[in-house]
Amino acid sequence: MFDWITGFVEKSGYLGIALLMLAENVFPPIPSELIMPLAGFTAARGDLNIILVVISGTLGSALGTALWYWLGRQLGMDRLKNLAERHGRWLTLSPTDLDRAQHLFRRHSGQAVFFGRLIPAVRTLISVPAGIVRMSVGWFLFYTTLGSVLWNILLAGAGYMLQTQYHAVSEWLNPATNIILGLILIVYFYRVVTFQAKPRK
Repeated sequence: MFDWITGFVEKSGYLGIALLMLAENVFPPIPSELIMPLAGFTAARGDLNIILVVISGTLGSALGTALWYWLGRQLGMDRLKNLAERHGRWLTLSPTDLDRAQHLFRRHSGQAVFFGRLIPAVRTLISVPAGIVRMSVGWFLFYTTLGSVLWNILLAGAGYMLQTQYHAVSEWLNPATNIILGLILIVYFYRVVTFQAKPRK
């Protein structure tokens, strides 16, 4: 995997970084925890510019999250409520829960998108509720880009400073990602077991 990413980035440069980060945000076959530290390491060798590395990674990230945002808008709250009425236990949400979540997300949508972009396993999915509640496209792109820039600076910067030990970034973040995924699954199954349907208001 490392060799393949290395070869791809070396051959395609900034465009390759953008494409990998776009793919990572659409369907994460290769996590950003591998892509950006490697790109930072490549910049440390003098083959790339670290600033352009961050810009390329951020552009790819923004394009990938925009697709999930668009899908969220296409789904919409009405369709989601209909799904909740029919399959509420498996969604662990009732239409009433969705009304509350929609109100809360609208009040804190900017912070949710920004901080969501900094949390492994949540980074991509946070775009969906933003689209569902029809968060302003401009503000969505602003906060998702801001969060992506910070995330990419941290990863690429770590790879730049660690150089040949850049893979240590993913070795540290992968367990953290697995813990977060594990906690999400535990909470999900708990909610499925304890779910009680609430009447639609």
